[in-house]
Amino acid sequence: MAAEPGPAPGQQGESGALALALHTSSPVLGLALAPLNPTACQPAGCTAQSRAVPLGRSLANGLHRALLALLPANQWPRLKRLAVATGPGGFTGTRLGVVTARTLAQQLDLPLHGIGSFLLVARRQARSYPGGSVLRVEQTLTRRGVISGFYRVIPGKCRVEEVEPPRLHSEAPAATRHGAVACLDAAVDAAADSLQLLELAALAEAAGECPDWRPVLPLYPSAPVDRP
Repeated sequence: MAAEPGPAPGQQGESGALALALHTSSPVLGLALAPLNPTACQPAGCTAQSRAVPLGRSLANGLHRALLALLPANQWPRLKRLAVATGPGGFTGTRLGVVTARTLAQQLDLPLHGIGSFLLVARRQARSYPGGSVLRVEQTLTRRGVISGFYRVIPGKCRVEEVEPPRLHSEAPAATRHGAVACLDAAVDAAADSLQLLELAALAEAAGECPDWRPVLPLYPSAPVDRP
């Protein structure tokens, strides 16, 4: 859910800590910025700002400009936590987003959360299913197969946990694999999914987590792995 139009937190002269999210796994760039607290990205009283910028093949040239428009470089020291979508998604775009996030985290000495784009899709739609339901998120690749990931809805929390990470299959897995009750298209909602990245980062902050940037890598299944 995108925030209402208005000045971004980085343009209001505030001095508080900020969290930044980048989602580059689709042709639409997703950026989001918010004060670092667990309620900043909730629909009620949301103080986050998100941007969905359709850059397509211009992502390499447009990412830096879009980032500066959301948060000027002189405000970057206010950043205290970063989150990035790690894919699956477009190969070049996903890699560019992850590299940008890793560079910022290294240079500013910040925690970096790498979160799968399929998990964000499942989490966004989890409230439509009862707790305990397993959701399959799927993307078809022309002449290559199907990428499928499985996620379980956590009862009472509108959150999900990964049951099986996204893998490339030569054919779609059985519809009832892991007891899945629904198959969701892996379509990205750049603005909404960027806000989810921020929310997950804020929850991790509240839990005292401080992940290092080094293990955060793009996820792009490239060879079919078929399991029974």
